[in-house]
Amino acid sequence: MNGRKRHIVVDTLGLLLTVMVTAASVTDRDAAKILLARLRERHWRITLVWADGGYTGRLVDIARDLFALTLQVVRRSDRAAGFVVLPKRWLVERTFAWLMHSRRLARDYERRTDTAEAMIHWSMTMVMSRRLARRAG
Repeated sequence: MNGRKRHIVVDTLGLLLTVMVTAASVTDRDAAKILLARLRERHWRITLVWADGGYTGRLVDIARDLFALTLQVVRRSDRAAGFVVLPKRWLVERTFAWLMHSRRLARDYERRTDTAEAMIHWSMTMVMSRRLARRAG
């Protein structure tokens, strides 16, 4: 997306829990505060959240103190050379890959962030519907 970032929270199956689209100038940590608030509001039973290395620092304390969430940062080993699959991080990357099967999300067509979020929800609904149809048939 030109000039925008997609921030998502998924469950351990890679299914979308909450999404937020922001301007590219918004830092991941600032967006994460809003995402964690949405997550807590919509999925109050969740207590553990995994995040990548960009979410370190005060965000861990904010997650614990404001939202009663344990934020565990999954870090890349300093000894790792080249590309390394990070535990838990591949869940999010796989979800982004599923979403990119929607032509509408392959390019940045949306002008508004709320419309872009709606398109992500729509695309994930298609992914989940196809899974259900396969199991039923």
